[in-house]
Amino acid sequence: ARTNPTRLPVNRTGPPRICMKLLPTPPASSDPYSHHRLPPPPQLRRASFPPAASRPFAGLLRAARVRCSSSSAAGRGRGSVAPAVARFQRRMAVSGTEHAYSNILTSLPKPEGGEYGKFYSLPALNDPRIDKLPYSIRILLESAIRNCDGFQVTKNDVEKIIDWENTSPKLAEIPFKPARVLLQDFTGVPAVVDLAAMRDALAKLGSDANKINPLVPVDLVIDHSVQVDVARSSNALQSNMELEFTRNRERFGFLKWGSTAFQNMLVVPPGSGIVHQVNLEYLGRVVFNTDGIMYPDSVVGTDSHTTMIDGLGVAGWGVGGIEAEATMLGQPMSMVLPGVVGFKLTGKLRNGVTATDLVLTVTQMLRKHGVVGKFVEFHGEGMGKLSLADRATIANMSPEYGATMGFFPVDHVTLDYLRLTGRSDETVSMIEAYLRANNMFVDYNEPQLERVYSSYLALDLDEVEPCISGPKRAA
Repeated sequence: ARTNPTRLPVNRTGPPRICMKLLPTPPASSDPYSHHRLPPPPQLRRASFPPAASRPFAGLLRAARVRCSSSSAAGRGRGSVAPAVARFQRRMAVSGTEHAYSNILTSLPKPEGGEYGKFYSLPALNDPRIDKLPYSIRILLESAIRNCDGFQVTKNDVEKIIDWENTSPKLAEIPFKPARVLLQDFTGVPAVVDLAAMRDALAKLGSDANKINPLVPVDLVIDHSVQVDVARSSNALQSNMELEFTRNRERFGFLKWGSTAFQNMLVVPPGSGIVHQVNLEYLGRVVFNTDGIMYPDSVVGTDSHTTMIDGLGVAGWGVGGIEAEATMLGQPMSMVLPGVVGFKLTGKLRNGVTATDLVLTVTQMLRKHGVVGKFVEFHGEGMGKLSLADRATIANMSPEYGATMGFFPVDHVTLDYLRLTGRSDETVSMIEAYLRANNMFVDYNEPQLERVYSSYLALDLDEVEPCISGPKRAA
């Protein structure tokens, strides 16, 4: 039998008394759990209220209704609306007018005549604070200026970034719109499924399903499905790929459909390499030129090691699936304006010292310094002696030392790598011309202006020694 406690009135002179009322045993039923199910809801009835005259504050409520109705009628006569709606309409009206920074939209000429395109020029703002900004923060600034619509991104947001030296310690919040999104097949399939579901819902409503598309370029690299079943054989690669396609036939077929159904989506097939390698060698634009407007490449990816692209001078880091989908649909990311740790490199690595030794040394220093939630920006004359492969290895370790990204600004080493990986000379020339014109290119043959950082670290590459990583064991 079950019991139902019924609380009696409290005895003021002693503790409350509890009476346990026995309930009958539920009858046998084909459903052994039927007595656990909730009873059906009672039929809803219109509530009966006492006469208005007997209700408290009835007069005040009646007077308030009269005032509201009279003001509403007067407002309708003047064409006014509720304050919240009015504010929204004002912001939408502002967002539909001329761009707030159209006066700094500048043409970038080609050496042989004509122009590469137009860009929002940071030097044209004539603000001395911008010259002291870290290069990574300048990318956030350019994005805010270009996307400033008075609604999602406002001039106040732009001012926060320009005044980064003062606003960053206050943990000011800013919106950021990355240039593109990077996905891999494990985390990318749910994102494509959501887009397909939205198309299905739109079709059921009788609208055009083709309206559902990513608003920014989306690159999906299929690399997380690989398994090694065959080894030590001349046909191992082919055999493993055939097995991979057999196992993932449904998923791959769906992604192939997505690559043709959606605009702004590129799917890199299996067997092309790991996502970060493909991102470095092929997908990284460094500078976009879309509809005649040029802007720096930036990316968020659904893989924690998306930061590897920072070695190419592209601002990028890992996010969750929700943030990635929001970016795909044109929504800005809300982020705290980060502090930037300036990491100065000098000297040159000695013979026999590998990139792994350098990475472990840098990781140890940054963990000790504390860089969680911050950008790390590398600079100094030692950068010219550091290959892009070494830079990418350091940037790839950002999740290990806790930073949002480890950023290497674009310089001549970056341009050499772009040529090495098949980018055309015209593309490389455009990238260099844009970054120089917008004060985002580092030329170590020219005098360097002193930039402001939140904190500072320095490492002489000559002092890096061979080392290993692992648990320390007592002798």
